[in-house]
Amino acid sequence: MRPGTEAADTGGPPTRRPGTGRAVAVLVLVALGALIPLLGPSTALHGTGEAAAPGVGGIALLRAVLFAALCVPVGELFVNRLARSVPGAPPAAPRSWAPYAAAAGFVAALGLASVVATGNLVPHSLADIDVGGLYESRDGKLALIEVNAFLVAGLCARSARPAAQVWPLAAVVAAEALRAHPATEQSPLIGSGLTLVHLTCAALWVGGLLYALRTLRRWGPTEAGAALLGRYARVAVVLLAVITATGVCSTLRRMPPGTVLDQLTATAYGRVLLAKVLLVAVVAALALWARFRLRRAPDPLTACSPARAEVVALGVVVVVSGLLTALPVPIRW
Repeated sequence: MRPGTEAADTGGPPTRRPGTGRAVAVLVLVALGALIPLLGPSTALHGTGEAAAPGVGGIALLRAVLFAALCVPVGELFVNRLARSVPGAPPAAPRSWAPYAAAAGFVAALGLASVVATGNLVPHSLADIDVGGLYESRDGKLALIEVNAFLVAGLCARSARPAAQVWPLAAVVAAEALRAHPATEQSPLIGSGLTLVHLTCAALWVGGLLYALRTLRRWGPTEAGAALLGRYARVAVVLLAVITATGVCSTLRRMPPGTVLDQLTATAYGRVLLAKVLLVAVVAALALWARFRLRRAPDPLTACSPARAEVVALGVVVVVSGLLTALPVPIRW
Protein backbone atom coordinates (compact mmCIF):
# COMPACT_ATOMS: atom_id res chain seq x y z
CA MET A 1 0.00 0.00 0.00
CA ARG A 2 1.37 3.44 -0.87
CA PRO A 3 1.76 5.84 2.08
CA GLY A 4 -0.36 8.54 0.50
CA THR A 5 -3.37 6.21 0.04
CA GLU A 6 -3.65 4.75 3.52
CA ALA A 7 -6.33 7.17 4.79
CA ALA A 8 -8.42 6.75 1.68
CA ASP A 9 -8.31 2.94 1.87
CA THR A 10 -9.35 2.88 5.53
CA GLY A 11 -12.24 5.25 5.03
CA GLY A 12 -10.55 8.18 6.83
CA PRO A 13 -10.19 11.68 5.44
CA PRO A 14 -7.60 12.08 2.68
CA THR A 15 -4.24 13.36 3.79
CA ARG A 16 -2.81 16.59 2.43
CA ARG A 17 0.50 18.33 2.71
CA PRO A 18 0.82 20.70 5.70
CA GLY A 19 0.51 24.35 4.75
CA THR A 20 -1.37 23.72 1.50
CA GLY A 21 -4.46 25.57 2.67
CA ARG A 22 -2.34 28.47 3.89
CA ALA A 23 -0.54 28.69 0.53
CA VAL A 24 -3.84 28.69 -1.37
CA ALA A 25 -5.20 31.43 0.90
CA VAL A 26 -2.10 33.56 0.28
CA LEU A 27 -2.41 33.12 -3.49
CA VAL A 28 -6.08 34.14 -3.37
CA LEU A 29 -5.23 37.23 -1.30
CA VAL A 30 -2.44 38.19 -3.72
CA ALA A 31 -4.77 37.80 -6.70
CA LEU A 32 -7.43 39.93 -5.04
CA GLY A 33 -4.83 42.51 -4.06
CA ALA A 34 -3.67 42.79 -7.67
CA LEU A 35 -7.18 43.88 -8.66
CA ILE A 36 -6.84 47.06 -6.58
CA PRO A 37 -4.20 48.77 -8.77
CA LEU A 38 -5.65 47.35 -11.97
CA LEU A 39 -9.27 48.43 -11.38
CA GLY A 40 -8.73 51.22 -8.85
CA PRO A 41 -7.70 54.05 -11.22
CA SER A 42 -10.97 54.10 -13.15
CA THR A 43 -12.96 54.12 -9.91
CA ALA A 44 -10.85 56.86 -8.33
CA LEU A 45 -10.89 59.06 -11.45
CA HIS A 46 -14.63 58.72 -12.09
CA GLY A 47 -16.29 62.12 -12.09
CA THR A 48 -13.15 64.11 -11.22
CA GLY A 49 -12.42 65.44 -14.71
CA GLU A 50 -8.79 64.34 -14.32
CA ALA A 51 -6.85 62.30 -16.83
CA ALA A 52 -4.46 59.56 -15.77
CA ALA A 53 -1.20 58.68 -17.47
CA PRO A 54 -1.28 55.80 -19.97
CA GLY A 55 -1.04 52.38 -18.35
CA VAL A 56 -1.69 53.74 -14.86
CA GLY A 57 -3.03 50.39 -13.66
CA GLY A 58 0.10 48.51 -14.67
CA ILE A 59 2.35 51.19 -13.19
CA ALA A 60 0.42 51.07 -9.91
CA LEU A 61 0.82 47.29 -9.80
CA LEU A 62 4.57 47.53 -10.44
CA ARG A 63 4.97 50.14 -7.71
CA ALA A 64 3.01 47.97 -5.26
CA VAL A 65 5.32 45.03 -6.04
CA LEU A 66 8.35 47.29 -5.61
CA PHE A 67 7.15 48.51 -2.20
CA ALA A 68 6.37 44.96 -1.05
CA ALA A 69 9.78 43.77 -2.28
CA LEU A 70 11.36 46.52 -0.18
CA CYS A 71 9.39 45.67 2.97
CA VAL A 72 10.30 41.96 3.09
CA PRO A 73 14.12 42.20 3.43
CA VAL A 74 13.99 45.34 5.57
CA GLY A 75 11.65 43.55 7.98
CA GLU A 76 13.90 40.49 8.11
CA LEU A 77 16.99 42.56 8.96
CA PHE A 78 15.03 44.47 11.60
CA VAL A 79 13.50 41.46 13.37
CA ASN A 80 16.69 39.43 13.20
CA ARG A 81 18.37 42.25 15.10
CA LEU A 82 15.58 42.22 17.69
CA ALA A 83 15.74 38.42 18.01
CA ARG A 84 19.44 38.52 18.84
CA SER A 85 18.65 40.60 21.92
CA VAL A 86 15.95 38.21 23.23
CA PRO A 87 17.23 36.05 26.13
CA GLY A 88 16.94 32.33 25.44
CA ALA A 89 15.90 32.82 21.81
CA PRO A 90 15.88 29.53 19.85
CA PRO A 91 18.55 29.34 17.14
CA ALA A 92 16.02 28.30 14.50
CA ALA A 93 14.90 30.98 12.06
CA PRO A 94 12.42 30.91 9.18
CA ARG A 95 13.71 30.65 5.66
CA SER A 96 14.61 34.04 4.23
CA TRP A 97 12.35 35.44 1.52
CA ALA A 98 14.82 38.23 0.74
CA PRO A 99 16.23 36.65 -2.47
CA TYR A 100 12.72 36.19 -3.89
CA ALA A 101 11.75 39.72 -2.84
CA ALA A 102 14.86 41.11 -4.53
CA ALA A 103 13.99 39.24 -7.73
CA ALA A 104 10.43 40.61 -7.67
CA GLY A 105 11.72 44.11 -6.94
CA PHE A 106 14.23 43.85 -9.79
CA VAL A 107 11.50 42.88 -12.26
CA ALA A 108 9.19 45.66 -11.03
CA ALA A 109 11.96 48.27 -11.15
CA LEU A 110 12.94 47.08 -14.63
CA GLY A 111 9.34 47.45 -15.79
CA LEU A 112 9.12 50.98 -14.35
CA ALA A 113 12.45 51.88 -15.95
CA SER A 114 11.13 50.74 -19.34
CA VAL A 115 8.21 53.13 -18.94
CA VAL A 116 10.58 56.01 -18.15
CA ALA A 117 12.74 55.04 -21.15
CA THR A 118 9.78 55.54 -23.49
CA GLY A 119 8.94 59.02 -22.22
CA ASN A 120 6.55 57.79 -19.49
CA LEU A 121 4.53 55.84 -22.05
CA VAL A 122 3.81 52.13 -22.04
CA PRO A 123 6.27 50.42 -24.44
CA HIS A 124 4.69 48.14 -27.02
CA SER A 125 7.96 46.67 -28.29
CA LEU A 126 11.65 46.62 -27.41
CA ALA A 127 12.27 49.14 -30.19
CA ASP A 128 10.25 51.72 -28.25
CA ILE A 129 12.66 51.60 -25.30
CA ASP A 130 15.53 54.07 -25.35
CA VAL A 131 17.90 52.63 -22.76
CA GLY A 132 20.53 55.30 -23.40
CA GLY A 133 17.96 57.98 -22.68
CA LEU A 134 17.74 56.82 -19.07
CA TYR A 135 21.17 58.34 -18.41
CA GLU A 136 20.03 61.73 -19.72
CA SER A 137 17.14 62.40 -17.34
CA ARG A 138 16.76 62.61 -13.57
CA ASP A 139 13.92 60.08 -13.50
CA GLY A 140 15.89 57.72 -15.73
CA LYS A 141 18.92 57.78 -13.45
CA LEU A 142 16.76 57.13 -10.39
CA ALA A 143 15.06 54.23 -12.18
CA LEU A 144 18.46 52.71 -13.00
CA ILE A 145 19.55 53.08 -9.37
CA GLU A 146 16.52 51.08 -8.25
CA VAL A 147 17.12 48.33 -10.82
CA ASN A 148 20.79 47.97 -9.87
CA ALA A 149 20.04 48.26 -6.13
CA PHE A 150 17.61 45.33 -6.18
CA LEU A 151 20.13 43.30 -8.19
CA VAL A 152 22.85 43.98 -5.60
CA ALA A 153 20.41 43.31 -2.74
CA GLY A 154 19.64 39.90 -4.21
CA LEU A 155 23.33 39.06 -4.45
CA CYS A 156 23.86 40.20 -0.85
CA ALA A 157 20.91 38.06 0.31
CA ARG A 158 22.61 34.99 -1.21
CA SER A 159 26.02 35.87 0.22
CA ALA A 160 27.59 34.97 3.55
CA ARG A 161 26.75 38.45 4.87
CA PRO A 162 23.05 39.09 4.15
CA ALA A 163 23.13 42.13 6.46
CA ALA A 164 24.92 43.97 3.64
CA GLN A 165 21.51 44.27 1.95
CA VAL A 166 20.89 47.36 4.06
CA TRP A 167 22.97 49.54 1.71
CA PRO A 168 21.27 48.74 -1.63
CA LEU A 169 17.88 48.80 0.12
CA ALA A 170 18.71 52.26 1.48
CA ALA A 171 19.52 53.31 -2.09
CA VAL A 172 16.06 52.16 -3.22
CA VAL A 173 14.38 54.18 -0.45
CA ALA A 174 16.45 57.28 -1.31
CA ALA A 175 15.71 56.94 -5.03
CA GLU A 176 11.97 56.61 -4.35
CA ALA A 177 12.04 59.67 -2.09
CA LEU A 178 13.78 61.75 -4.76
CA ARG A 179 11.55 60.43 -7.55
CA ALA A 180 8.38 61.39 -5.69
CA HIS A 181 9.48 65.02 -5.44
CA PRO A 182 10.79 66.46 -8.72
CA ALA A 183 13.05 69.52 -8.77
CA THR A 184 10.17 71.67 -10.06
CA GLU A 185 8.26 71.15 -6.82
CA GLN A 186 8.36 73.77 -4.07
CA SER A 187 11.03 72.80 -1.48
CA PRO A 188 11.65 69.35 -3.03
CA LEU A 189 14.30 68.35 -0.49
CA ILE A 190 11.83 68.76 2.39
CA GLY A 191 9.34 66.56 0.57
CA SER A 192 12.02 63.97 -0.19
CA GLY A 193 13.09 63.95 3.46
CA LEU A 194 9.53 63.36 4.63
CA THR A 195 9.05 60.54 2.10
CA LEU A 196 12.41 59.00 3.06
CA VAL A 197 11.42 58.76 6.73
CA HIS A 198 7.83 57.71 5.92
CA LEU A 199 8.88 54.90 3.57
CA THR A 200 11.61 53.63 5.89
CA CYS A 201 9.28 53.42 8.89
CA ALA A 202 6.54 51.81 6.79
CA ALA A 203 8.94 49.13 5.52
CA LEU A 204 10.11 48.39 9.07
CA TRP A 205 6.51 48.15 10.30
CA VAL A 206 5.08 45.99 7.50
CA GLY A 207 8.08 43.76 6.87
CA GLY A 208 8.92 43.52 10.56
CA LEU A 209 5.50 42.27 11.58
CA LEU A 210 5.45 39.70 8.77
CA TYR A 211 8.83 38.26 9.72
CA ALA A 212 8.08 38.43 13.46
CA LEU A 213 5.00 36.24 12.95
CA ARG A 214 6.98 33.84 10.77
CA THR A 215 9.64 33.64 13.48
CA LEU A 216 7.05 32.94 16.19
CA ARG A 217 5.58 30.15 14.10
CA ARG A 218 9.07 28.68 13.74
CA TRP A 219 9.87 28.99 17.45
CA GLY A 220 6.56 27.63 18.69
CA PRO A 221 4.87 28.56 22.00
CA THR A 222 7.89 29.84 23.93
CA GLU A 223 8.53 32.73 26.30
CA ALA A 224 11.10 34.02 23.84
CA GLY A 225 8.36 34.35 21.22
CA ALA A 226 6.25 36.53 23.50
CA ALA A 227 9.33 38.61 24.33
CA LEU A 228 10.13 39.11 20.63
CA LEU A 229 6.57 40.18 19.85
CA GLY A 230 6.64 42.58 22.80
CA ARG A 231 9.88 44.19 21.61
CA TYR A 232 8.48 44.58 18.12
CA ALA A 233 5.26 46.10 19.50
CA ARG A 234 7.18 48.75 21.45
CA VAL A 235 9.08 49.82 18.33
CA ALA A 236 5.91 49.65 16.20
CA VAL A 237 4.24 52.31 18.38
CA VAL A 238 7.05 54.74 17.55
CA LEU A 239 6.96 53.75 13.87
CA LEU A 240 3.20 54.40 13.69
CA ALA A 241 3.63 57.83 15.29
CA VAL A 242 6.37 58.81 12.82
CA ILE A 243 4.41 57.45 9.84
CA THR A 244 1.35 59.46 10.91
CA ALA A 245 3.34 62.68 11.42
CA THR A 246 5.21 62.46 8.11
CA GLY A 247 2.04 61.44 6.26
CA VAL A 248 0.13 64.45 7.59
CA CYS A 249 2.99 66.81 6.70
CA SER A 250 3.26 65.39 3.19
CA THR A 251 -0.50 65.70 2.69
CA LEU A 252 -0.52 69.34 3.79
CA ARG A 253 2.32 70.07 1.37
CA ARG A 254 0.23 68.80 -1.53
CA MET A 255 -3.18 69.83 -0.20
CA PRO A 256 -3.26 73.16 1.67
CA PRO A 257 -5.34 72.95 4.89
CA GLY A 258 -8.25 74.94 3.47
CA THR A 259 -8.70 72.55 0.53
CA VAL A 260 -8.05 69.15 2.11
CA LEU A 261 -11.68 68.20 2.72
CA ASP A 262 -12.70 69.15 -0.83
CA GLN A 263 -9.78 67.39 -2.48
CA LEU A 264 -10.27 64.21 -0.45
CA THR A 265 -13.53 63.64 -2.31
CA ALA A 266 -13.12 65.64 -5.54
CA THR A 267 -9.74 64.32 -6.76
CA ALA A 268 -8.54 60.80 -7.51
CA TYR A 269 -5.44 61.29 -5.38
CA GLY A 270 -7.56 62.52 -2.48
CA ARG A 271 -10.00 59.61 -2.71
CA VAL A 272 -7.24 56.99 -2.66
CA LEU A 273 -5.49 58.87 0.14
CA LEU A 274 -8.72 58.82 2.15
CA ALA A 275 -9.02 55.06 1.57
CA LYS A 276 -5.44 54.64 2.75
CA VAL A 277 -6.10 56.68 5.90
CA LEU A 278 -9.15 54.55 6.73
CA LEU A 279 -7.13 51.35 6.20
CA VAL A 280 -4.34 52.63 8.45
CA ALA A 281 -6.97 53.37 11.11
CA VAL A 282 -8.12 49.74 10.89
CA VAL A 283 -4.50 48.58 11.14
CA ALA A 284 -3.96 50.78 14.21
CA ALA A 285 -7.05 49.28 15.87
CA LEU A 286 -5.79 45.75 15.20
CA ALA A 287 -2.37 46.71 16.56
CA LEU A 288 -3.96 48.03 19.76
CA TRP A 289 -5.98 44.82 20.09
CA ALA A 290 -2.83 42.73 19.68
CA ARG A 291 -0.97 44.89 22.20
CA PHE A 292 -3.83 44.52 24.71
CA ARG A 293 -3.72 40.72 24.38
CA LEU A 294 0.04 40.75 24.65
CA ARG A 295 -0.14 42.56 28.00
CA ARG A 296 -3.37 41.29 29.57
CA ALA A 297 -4.17 37.84 28.18
CA PRO A 298 -3.10 34.74 30.17
CA ASP A 299 -1.32 33.54 27.03
CA PRO A 300 0.49 36.51 25.40
CA LEU A 301 0.83 34.63 22.12
CA THR A 302 -2.93 34.95 21.53
CA ALA A 303 -1.89 38.37 20.22
CA CYS A 304 -0.85 36.56 17.04
CA SER A 305 -4.46 36.34 15.83
CA PRO A 306 -5.08 40.11 15.50
CA ALA A 307 -1.47 40.51 14.37
CA ARG A 308 -2.12 38.18 11.40
CA ALA A 309 -5.16 40.26 10.46
CA GLU A 310 -2.95 43.33 10.80
CA VAL A 311 -0.46 41.87 8.30
CA VAL A 312 -3.24 41.32 5.75
CA ALA A 313 -4.52 44.88 6.24
CA LEU A 314 -0.99 46.24 5.91
CA GLY A 315 -0.62 44.33 2.66
CA VAL A 316 -3.69 46.14 1.33
CA VAL A 317 -2.18 49.45 2.49
CA VAL A 318 0.97 48.68 0.48
CA VAL A 319 -1.09 47.98 -2.64
CA VAL A 320 -3.14 51.16 -2.17
CA SER A 321 0.11 53.11 -1.71
CA GLY A 322 1.29 51.80 -5.07
CA LEU A 323 -1.94 53.05 -6.63
CA LEU A 324 -1.56 56.42 -4.91
CA THR A 325 1.89 57.04 -6.40
CA ALA A 326 0.60 56.36 -9.93
CA LEU A 327 -2.30 58.83 -9.84
CA PRO A 328 -1.97 62.51 -10.83
CA VAL A 329 -0.96 64.75 -7.93
CA PRO A 330 -3.74 67.26 -7.11
CA ILE A 331 -3.27 70.87 -8.16
CA ARG A 332 -2.64 73.27 -5.28
CA TRP A 333 -5.82 75.37 -5.20
